[in-house]
Amino acid sequence: MLGVLLTPYNGKIVGPVAWLLGHLMNGIFNVLNAIGIPNIGLAIIIFTIVIYLCLLPLTYKQQKFSKLQSKMSPELKAIQEKYKGKKDNDSMLAMQAEIKELYAKYGVSQTGSCLQLIIQMPILFALYRVIYSMPAYVKIIRNSFYPLVSELRGTEGASDFLQTLKSAAAYSSQFKNEQFIAGDATYVENTFIDVLNKFSSADWTSLSEKFGNLSSSIDLTHNALNRFNSFLGLNIGDSPMYMIQTAFSNKQFLLLIGGLAVPFLAAFTQWINTKLMPQPEDSNNGKVDKDDPAAQMQQSMKTMNIMMPIMSAIFCLSLPAGMGLYWIAGAVIRSIQQIVINKHIDNTDIDAEIARNTEKYKEKMEKMKTSPQMNMYANMSTRNISSIAKNSPVSSTDMDAKVSHSRKIYEDNNIRKDSLLARANMVKDFNENINKE
Repeated sequence: MLGVLLTPYNGKIVGPVAWLLGHLMNGIFNVLNAIGIPNIGLAIIIFTIVIYLCLLPLTYKQQKFSKLQSKMSPELKAIQEKYKGKKDNDSMLAMQAEIKELYAKYGVSQTGSCLQLIIQMPILFALYRVIYSMPAYVKIIRNSFYPLVSELRGTEGASDFLQTLKSAAAYSSQFKNEQFIAGDATYVENTFIDVLNKFSSADWTSLSEKFGNLSSSIDLTHNALNRFNSFLGLNIGDSPMYMIQTAFSNKQFLLLIGGLAVPFLAAFTQWINTKLMPQPEDSNNGKVDKDDPAAQMQQSMKTMNIMMPIMSAIFCLSLPAGMGLYWIAGAVIRSIQQIVINKHIDNTDIDAEIARNTEKYKEKMEKMKTSPQMNMYANMSTRNISSIAKNSPVSSTDMDAKVSHSRKIYEDNNIRKDSLLARANMVKDFNENINKE
């Protein structure tokens, strides 16, 4: 198992997910290699498709929630307006009860959308980690760095030279690690692979010029990686910025187009994706109500929808083009999914579904034989009776009689003695007796 892994991400949450997805990526690349097309770009696209297909049920639930939420938004706003400025406990409980009934009516959970995002986020972060460090998870790519890294480890000055390169900046801590300083062979070679994996074409040229005696191994590794990274005529191991600079220096028009296309497509596909997603209704005609958290959240989402495509383009300029390919592939797949989901939801009779959910909620309340007010009593602990009794003006003898009466009602009810309803009946009866005094 250790032979498959290089220096994978070891975060407590994302790490195990990345380990699992790494095996998936390794399997995909092995299949591509078996049929004669061991291509990182193609592996990234297939990998992204598989992951987003697995996430489709969660994505559908999230989008359906957004659709229903936009439908119930006017009713939710009306409830909030009804209790606006009321900070007393009874008003807050009543508002919460009405909001709970509203969510039940539409058949959605108040935390449903958040839960789906919480599940998806570690997967998407792990997916990024796997693609960013392919040799850490794909054995064939890792093996292509040998025998070069072994030779570099035994070459004087190789470590110092690698640390001077820009691609080594992200791994500076690994060069200072005790295992590296002590000369641990596996750790040193893994660090070298991490750095070499981020090499641009210029870095490979510099390495070859510096260590001419290793030119054979350098060329062997570089050619293998070029074969893996070649996608539509571009080396996706190079950054678009490097492609643009090289195109201007060597007057390579097609390379310039390729270098510009990656960040542009990353931004454009991201923008298309945000446009296809359900948009919340603007009930304030573009004005932001500072006292309305929902309106502020809506404005934040609009700003994010504008900034995300711009940020995608900026990041894609400096990162390897393979990361840009991942963002483009992910945005295209999400857009296709969104079109299918939107069509399915639009063909769904939302009003009929709301009616069914309302009926289910009524049946549930009837079955519980309770009401929102009773739930308020149920949330009160029966242990509070003693503290209430101490502070009550009623005499201790009368208080004991009232407590006994309340307990008798609790014990005689034809319901489970440990249920919330039983406790609620007991507390309710006690409070009513106290209030009569």
